[in-house]
Amino acid sequence: MWRPLAALAARGAPGATGGASPGPGPRPAPLPLLLPLLARHCGCGRARRARQRGGPGDAARGTGRGTGGGTGSGTGSGGSGRGRWGGPRGRCGPGAPRGFLMAALGTGAFVWDGQRIEEEELRRSAQELQRLESPEAAPEQERGWEPVLERERFRLWRRPIPGSALFQYRVFGSYTDVTPRQFFNVQLDTEYRKQWDSLVLKLEVVERDPATGSEVIHWVTQFPYPMYSRDYVYVRRYSVDSDRNLMVLVSRAVEHPGIPEDPEHVRVRSYESRMVIRPHRGFDENGFDYLLTYSDNPQTVFPRYCLSWMVSSGMPEFLEKLHSAALKAKKMELELRDYLSPGKGPEPRGAARLEYA
Repeated sequence: MWRPLAALAARGAPGATGGASPGPGPRPAPLPLLLPLLARHCGCGRARRARQRGGPGDAARGTGRGTGGGTGSGTGSGGSGRGRWGGPRGRCGPGAPRGFLMAALGTGAFVWDGQRIEEEELRRSAQELQRLESPEAAPEQERGWEPVLERERFRLWRRPIPGSALFQYRVFGSYTDVTPRQFFNVQLDTEYRKQWDSLVLKLEVVERDPATGSEVIHWVTQFPYPMYSRDYVYVRRYSVDSDRNLMVLVSRAVEHPGIPEDPEHVRVRSYESRMVIRPHRGFDENGFDYLLTYSDNPQTVFPRYCLSWMVSSGMPEFLEKLHSAALKAKKMELELRDYLSPGKGPEPRGAARLEYA
């Protein structure tokens, strides 16, 4: 659950459209190439303020469409073609978002069938770590990863997503100064995330599936000015297998009738994240390896190489923030919910047990 663009925004000066230092990395995109793209849409910030005051503006008239992002057809990243930096959403009518219409029509509660994360998804995620360590035994669909960045504590790869201009990213890394339990709990604790991640505008558990422990999360995060903030509605599920010494967390986007689109945010409908953690020894001893596989469609009009640079810069920064938050929780002995121990806080039922083929 991370945002490369949002991480870059935190590094810039207030109100800046781009001046963040990319840091070490492969072929950073020159800022002069990014600035014209931002300047093209700066009017949406003024229009947005005008709309809030009830005044005119392009955003109030519903303009501001870009080539967009997505995994379907289209000229840019394809898909819905709604790569909006501004423009109203959330009105009933022929072009109203599906989520808003579902809520407006009172279609009922969220239906878990077909939406919950099943054990098979958790099992496949756990097997990704095994395939990474034995690439000669990996099936054809697991190949094609291109090295992007290598640092002392992690390696980053990417590969194209078929039928789109987007990439899927994968990070393999290690930490030796924090326990797997602390790192895992910090990722899952939504209340603590609001403290250590300054980009979070909203983060809450909407509901929980009693059958599997899957949770629906609503997350709103800041993006660089003048872009609108992004909001995510996704389902997540975790599993801890003490026999095989593994921890798994899987998240992916879903539709929820009770969370319509907000005209102040851009809904991200394509999102997936899988984290596998393997302790070096035990869950409460320092040291572990992790594998993070991630993809989403941020709904921007940035060209492909710019998005690639942003992800390459933002992912290491987010992981370091997560690591620092775990160290702080350890040092200050913060009272976080323990997701590994049923006796410490409410635990979802139906915990998955991972088994390998």
